[in-house]
Amino acid sequence: MKIVSWNCNGAFRKKYHILDSLQADILVIQECEDPSRSDTDYRNWAQNHLWHGKTKNKGIGIFAKAEIHLEKIEWPDDGLELFLPCRIDKHFIMLAVWTKQANSPNFAYIGQFWKYLQKHKVRLSNGRTIICGDFNSNVRWDEWDRWWNHSDVVRELEEIGIRSVYHHANAEIQGGETRPTFFLHRDRAKSYHIDYAFVSSDFVNEMQVTCEVGDMETWLPISDHLPIIFSLPSLS
Repeated sequence: MKIVSWNCNGAFRKKYHILDSLQADILVIQECEDPSRSDTDYRNWAQNHLWHGKTKNKGIGIFAKAEIHLEKIEWPDDGLELFLPCRIDKHFIMLAVWTKQANSPNFAYIGQFWKYLQKHKVRLSNGRTIICGDFNSNVRWDEWDRWWNHSDVVRELEEIGIRSVYHHANAEIQGGETRPTFFLHRDRAKSYHIDYAFVSSDFVNEMQVTCEVGDMETWLPISDHLPIIFSLPSLS
């Protein structure tokens, strides 16, 4: 199963065609419009999807091939931004993530995910789980006096058997990534690795997991983020 996570930088209704060449089974898209309230072409393309957002123009969406069953899970988020949990083919849980500042002076971005993780850690640890999206975070931005740093989140995920696919597949450490996923103002000199895919080890044969980052020449002209592209063994 091939899964792609990408922050499209808005206007996804004009960009979705570029993803067809990847032939993904599931797409997790951040900063996309709500298909049900968008133009006809985009709405027709998004026949099998879930979406969540504060406004119709920018939210998070999960798009799947027609034969894949998506079932939204109603987990409370207490206003944390933005999280979209679902069950896929009744075989595993996917949590789509796009962390935001959320008007929080202390728990912005990775703090939003840390709070969400505290609420739903048991649910996320109960079987097969995939967590992916734009976390707006890297271990390099850890602060010494916080207990919800990026490193704390990674450690807590590892404690429940969930690890980063990119770091496993490419034998790299958190904070030592050689492939950035985000370019501030699309400036190649201002690059960061802030997009991730985490998967639970109980359904992954580690020798079969692959993960790559999209190339700059293709993706940077249309977004400030590059996609994370990862493949997992059959989940049936």
